[in-house]
Amino acid sequence: MNWGTTMTDDKDNLDLLFAQARQDRHELSDDLAVRILTDAESVRLGRLKPDEPKTNSLWARLLAGFGGWQGMGGLVAASMAGVWIGFSAPAFLPDPANYIYAQDVSFVVADLSLDTSFLEDAE
Repeated sequence: MNWGTTMTDDKDNLDLLFAQARQDRHELSDDLAVRILTDAESVRLGRLKPDEPKTNSLWARLLAGFGGWQGMGGLVAASMAGVWIGFSAPAFLPDPANYIYAQDVSFVVADLSLDTSFLEDAE
C-alpha cells in the first residue's frame, strides 16, 4: 500500500477499476449455461410435486389429540392431584376403600343368585 496517496487518488483508482470492469464483459460459457438451466428446471419440477402426507406415530397423534404438550401437562397435573387427594383424603370425605372391602363376599355372591353352598362352613 502506498502511504503517500490521498483519498482523491484512491477514488480515481477505484473509478478506473470500475470502468475497466464495465468494458471487460465475459460471455457465459455454453457448458455453464446448460448446467444452470438444468439445475433451475430440476428445482422447478421439484416444487411441482405434491408433498407426501406425513404419517405421524401413534404417540404424536395421541399428543395432538390432547392439545399438544400444554394439554398433556394439564392432564398429568390433574391426574397427580387426583392421586394425591385419593391417598390423603380429608377427614370429612368417606373412604371409598371401605365401601369396597367392608362387604361380605357371600352376600355379594348371593346377590347374583348363584349357588353359595361352597362358601358355607362344611363342619
